Amino acid sequence: MNWIGEHLPILPVLLPALTAIVLLILGDHGGDAHAGHSHPKLIWARRIALVSMVLFLVVAALLTLEAAGGDIRVYRVGDWPAPFGIALVIDRLGAMMLLLTALVALPVLWYASGGWDAHGRYFHALFQFQLMGLAGAFITGDLFNLFVFFEVLLIASYVLMVHGQGRERFRAGLHYVVLNLAASALFLIGVALLYAKTGTLNLADLAMRVPMVAAPESIVVQSAGWLLLVVFGFKAALMPLAMWLPATYSAACAPVAALFAIMTKVGVYAIVRVHGVIFGEGAGDSAMTVEPLLLPLALATSVVGVCGALAAHTLSRLIAWLTVASVGTVLATFGLFSTAAWSAALYYMANSTLVIAGLFLLAELVAAQRGDAADRLEPASPLAQPTLLGLLMLLGAASAAALPPLPGFIGKLMILEAASDHAWQVTVWVIVLGVGFLTLVGLARAGSVLFWHMRPELAPQGAAGASPKLVGAMMALLVTTVAMSVFAAPLQRYTEAAALQLLDRKAYARAILGSDERATTRPYRFEGGARQETQP
Repeated sequence: MNWIGEHLPILPVLLPALTAIVLLILGDHGGDAHAGHSHPKLIWARRIALVSMVLFLVVAALLTLEAAGGDIRVYRVGDWPAPFGIALVIDRLGAMMLLLTALVALPVLWYASGGWDAHGRYFHALFQFQLMGLAGAFITGDLFNLFVFFEVLLIASYVLMVHGQGRERFRAGLHYVVLNLAASALFLIGVALLYAKTGTLNLADLAMRVPMVAAPESIVVQSAGWLLLVVFGFKAALMPLAMWLPATYSAACAPVAALFAIMTKVGVYAIVRVHGVIFGEGAGDSAMTVEPLLLPLALATSVVGVCGALAAHTLSRLIAWLTVASVGTVLATFGLFSTAAWSAALYYMANSTLVIAGLFLLAELVAAQRGDAADRLEPASPLAQPTLLGLLMLLGAASAAALPPLPGFIGKLMILEAASDHAWQVTVWVIVLGVGFLTLVGLARAGSVLFWHMRPELAPQGAAGASPKLVGAMMALLVTTVAMSVFAAPLQRYTEAAALQLLDRKAYARAILGSDERATTRPYRFEGGARQETQP
């Protein structure tokens, strides 16, 4: 047990990686939803994947409980000292993101095991590889390894995006792949520029060394910061880089789109880690590099997202646009650059991720009972489960629109309070409240069409209704958001402590480097504008 406890921080990466390898060796019988649904290999793949996912949730919960005490746990792969070796870091934010990933992924995997996994080959192995990439991105302590884990989760998402095939999925998937490859190239350029001027890519080391780079060399560091904002902004769907998301998420199958709800948060997380900490206050000539643009771009993202939701003609596309709007709200709150604002952003981000994932699953269940109309917002045949699905739609809509006493309301109340002393207070209040109201209008319009505007001459298309397995998976996501209201006080204390810990750069450096002075005592010399390490 001591051995397991010692190596617990690496299990969120190793567990899905080893599970994926086992699933690849086992093989499956996907590709034919009818022939493969009950194939023994697929049944065993489901069992192995679900057991692994439950273990992942347990590990994430244990790490979160440990991080709640305030300790920053560092796992040095190969026992190489930072900043030279690979370090995995479990602090409050990283642990929280791991737990959020598990809370989304487990119900989604359960839902997919109801039949969607039989529509394509190696679904469960790809799911595990994406889970590995997500976990690694949230706990890595190195910028280059963040790039590596980005690529792992993106490669898996490329295939999951076209799972089930179809012309629309291939079209959206092609755009998704091309744009992400371009973003990855910019990522490498930004990383190279940072390394050229600081001699390190360890996040703690960077936080100590970026302030040491003075003008005119700091221009290169700031350019790297802007390039990384473009990359992370694209991943997070920050305007004007968000136009790919609605088509991609609405074209993907329901469980994949629900899992993608957490994928955009990797971009948000990276912006906080890099631009909120490394380029935050105390970064010398490079301090607050992106502050002038982050807040207005994020607010614009919220406005464009909710306008897209109002104009959507299908429920899945409406939810995809709401994903954009929620990302805008989260990044706008981070753009306030205060402890209270960051705490509010973390709380609101957790709620919006769970709600969006649940709504994507709900959209697929509604579409399955409406025949050829699917989830298009037009009159169709009556639903087989109008009361159950209608109530779940109401719950999801109320939380997404921030109605009391649901966690969306608590999160937005925290945001408004955090913005009360900011120069942009009026603008933030108007947009946050306006987006919430328009979200309610859009979802109310969609609900009235889907559940009330029926064509009585048509018989119900899905007379049997959705199975308890599928409904249960979706309910688990929405009920978890309700639990966030019940435990709002301790969750708020946790997010506030996580925000405070993020801003304590020296404590982060001490945990990873052994001393906050170590990053500033290794001697360097400058030649031709590039810093090189010298021998003592």
